[in-house]
Amino acid sequence: MNQLQHEQYTGKGGIYQQLTLPISENILIDEHEPVYVANAQLEELDYRKLHQTYSPRGRKSAAEPRIMLKLLVYGYMCGIYSTRKLELACRKNIDFIWLLQGEKVPDYSSFSRFRNGKAKEAIEDLFYQFVKRLAELEETEYEEVFIDGTKIESMANRYTFVWKTGVEKNLAKLKEKAKVVFNECGGKRQSDPKEAARVGR
Repeated sequence: MNQLQHEQYTGKGGIYQQLTLPISENILIDEHEPVYVANAQLEELDYRKLHQTYSPRGRKSAAEPRIMLKLLVYGYMCGIYSTRKLELACRKNIDFIWLLQGEKVPDYSSFSRFRNGKAKEAIEDLFYQFVKRLAELEETEYEEVFIDGTKIESMANRYTFVWKTGVEKNLAKLKEKAKVVFNECGGKRQSDPKEAARVGR
C-alpha cells in the first residue's frame, strides 16, 4: 500500500529517487494594484456577444474568452501589443498569471486569432463598454483625441523631403477633423476651470 502511494506521488521525480508533491499556491494581489482594479472593472462588462461567437461544440479555446480579453486589455495597459510578448508575460509576470486564474497559457497564435478573428466585433464592443464605464466613473475626461496617421515615404533619401507649410496645413486640417469627430461622439469640453480641476483629480 505504501509502495503504491509512493509511486503515485513520485511520477517523473522517481527517476532521481526524489519525492515530489503537488503544491497549490494562492497569489495574493492588493486591491489597489492596477491589475486588480482593471479586473474588477472588466468583470462588470456584458460578455454575451463575445460568448455567442464561440460554439459550445468542437475544440475548446486555449483560455476562456473573458480571460483572453482581460489579458489583452491589461497587456495594452502595460504597453504590450506584441502577441509573443503577451505570451511571455503570461508565463513570467505575476499579474498576468493571476489574471489567468489557473487556465493554460495561450500561445501567441491564440492571441492573434482572438484579436483578429471571428470575435473582433465583440471585442470592439467590449472596448467601447470599457471606455463608457471609465467615463461614468469620471476616470477619463475626453480632453485629448489621438489619431495615428503617420505617413512615411517608402523611398526616403536626402533628395526627398516634405515642405514645412504643407505639414502645418495638414496638421490644421487634422485638428479640425478631430474636433468634428470628437463632437459627433458626444464629447463635451469642461468650460469651467474649477470643474475641470475637480474632474481631473
